[in-house]
Amino acid sequence: MDEFELRAAEGACDNLAYVVMPDHIHWLVRLRGDSMLHEVVRRLKGRSARLIKMMKASPSIIWQKSFHDRALRAEEDIENVANYLIHNPLRAGLVRGLSDYPFWWSVWHQRDRNRG
Repeated sequence: MDEFELRAAEGACDNLAYVVMPDHIHWLVRLRGDSMLHEVVRRLKGRSARLIKMMKASPSIIWQKSFHDRALRAEEDIENVANYLIHNPLRAGLVRGLSDYPFWWSVWHQRDRNRG
């Protein structure tokens, strides 16, 4: 189970979309209950950093100490925001098609992605 899914399985949030870029991530979540965003992010960064360091056998710093967040306005279309987010690899010129980039997920695109 990846770290995004683990945060949701713990009951902290609902994952709506994410994309892992070479030097940062974009993560669209809906917090559950009394979950605090800074705590959800801290857990994701802490556990993933430990796993990455074990795989790389490197003591290097994985994540910046802080993060940037933005709350969506009520009138914003969440699906459009997710679509914009997952297309970051295309805009960055990393791939020609979204299907060529393996490090993304969206609740609205999961069926399309599973097909191929």
